[in-house]
Amino acid sequence: MQPYNRLPSSGHTTPSSPKSPLRSPRHRQGRSKAGKFSTGGGRSSLAQRLSWMLLSVLLRRQGIFLFAPLIYISGMLLYMGTASFDVVPVIKHRDAPGSLYRSPQLYANLKHDMDSDNSSTDAISTIWKTPYRGGEWRPCVNRSLEDLPESNGYIYVEANGGLNQQRTSVCNAVAVAGYLNATLVIPNFHYHSIWKDPSKFRDIYDEEYFVDTLKNDVRVVDKIPEYLMERFGSNMTNVHNFRIKAWSSIQYYRDVVLPKLLEEKVIRISPFANRLSFDAPPVVQRLRCLANYKALRFSTPILTIGESLVERMRAHSAINGGKYVSVHLRFEEDMVAFSCCVFDGGKQETQDMIAARERGWKGKFTKPGRVIRPGAIRLNGKCPLTPLEVGLMLRGMGFTKNTSIFLASGLIYNAEKTMAPLLQMFPNLHTKETLASEEELASFKNYSSRMAAIDYTVCLHSEVFVTTQGGNFPHFLLGHRRYLYGGHSKTIKPDKRKLALLFDNPNIGWRSFKRQLLTMRSHSDSKGIELKRPNDSIYSFPCPDCMCRASRAANRTDDSKSSSAA
Repeated sequence: MQPYNRLPSSGHTTPSSPKSPLRSPRHRQGRSKAGKFSTGGGRSSLAQRLSWMLLSVLLRRQGIFLFAPLIYISGMLLYMGTASFDVVPVIKHRDAPGSLYRSPQLYANLKHDMDSDNSSTDAISTIWKTPYRGGEWRPCVNRSLEDLPESNGYIYVEANGGLNQQRTSVCNAVAVAGYLNATLVIPNFHYHSIWKDPSKFRDIYDEEYFVDTLKNDVRVVDKIPEYLMERFGSNMTNVHNFRIKAWSSIQYYRDVVLPKLLEEKVIRISPFANRLSFDAPPVVQRLRCLANYKALRFSTPILTIGESLVERMRAHSAINGGKYVSVHLRFEEDMVAFSCCVFDGGKQETQDMIAARERGWKGKFTKPGRVIRPGAIRLNGKCPLTPLEVGLMLRGMGFTKNTSIFLASGLIYNAEKTMAPLLQMFPNLHTKETLASEEELASFKNYSSRMAAIDYTVCLHSEVFVTTQGGNFPHFLLGHRRYLYGGHSKTIKPDKRKLALLFDNPNIGWRSFKRQLLTMRSHSDSKGIELKRPNDSIYSFPCPDCMCRASRAANRTDDSKSSSAA
């Protein structure tokens, strides 16, 4: 056998290579089915075949993807069922800033720097700086000089609430009676279980002066003639009573009440507090001003002791030229209970407040579903300021230990403890009980409205009035002081939401604390003169309905001597 030569020789041809053997049909069939997934040897694994078949089905039937979320959730549930949740993360709850009572800690931190601060003079001599750009205002409430026409009938009202809520009723009753050309019966003061004061109109106000002041504007009598009452069996409960909605317009009285008045000649309205809208035509507003600032003068006993206490406060304030600060403090037990705020009295405080709420408002605070959140109440500025917080605020506003303070208040809750820091900050602090003897107060002591009237008089004539909580007492004083002091209320009305945050920071320094409170004091000064806007109370904002610009008032009746109308 000759060997195979790769190199061609000349003149000879190269022999061809032998043919490849034929492939088995079995191998050809396997390639056509497996295609490119065939591996060496032409065999594919079972896992690859199953994967290819599943992918083919998914690609051909795409609707199956709609079940993907369900498959995912099922898988998660199976996983969670096998996982262990024995370890639960601990979440620490932090109270919102300003939601807790931390004022004692703040006082302890600031006391040293506060007492050693001699950087400024007493604020009482420099507090009111902002002049009103439109000029000063003066009272300009005029009485009518014309005779009254024949009366359309008699109106009898029941004035409910405390001293100043009753005052609202009286002023509104004068306005309604005058507008309807009716005769007003001296309002009946309704006895209330909270105030527990049986005083009548003449016990608090000078009735003769009231009637005489209004004689040319509204007829006022002390009782309805007997011949008319005989039609009702001489029983007032038989007289038609109007249940009027709060803040009703004067047009309602004209359209609904007047026709019944002309028909019956006697009507009754009970209750009557807040039953007339603050927005009314000028003729109605003038009657309100006339009643509030001129006709309503306190009775002689109240006026006498009130003016006496004013003089005593001025004598105690000789170092400041007779100027003193009056503070309306609402920290009586019923106020603390009603607010639902929490202070630092512990379990005893909690028990006292629960008992007070049940006495005064049975079931009101324990109704099913009612949730009380003291922290949220404090953050919203609804908690009454404590005596300690009032002291911190006033010292921060620049009032020194030498400032004379008159405190208008009822019986302070837990007074021995709560009043101690305020007396440390302001040792020259007085109340009607410390200024007057027991004999002088004996005829007023068991009558809350008469005692409030004394406080009202002393606060009215102070250089600075500080309100610490809302209510009718500060609202009426705000307006009355504007009426007397050229349109400026000379009142500090603090932002209690900002105070809550400020008192919540025990680590704040004295300079920063004082700077923020001086800004708050300046804001009260800038807001001293404000004009009445729609829906504002005319008893808080007498400009421009009860007052005129000084230049315009020169030709009108000067009412500046009516301060005794308190």
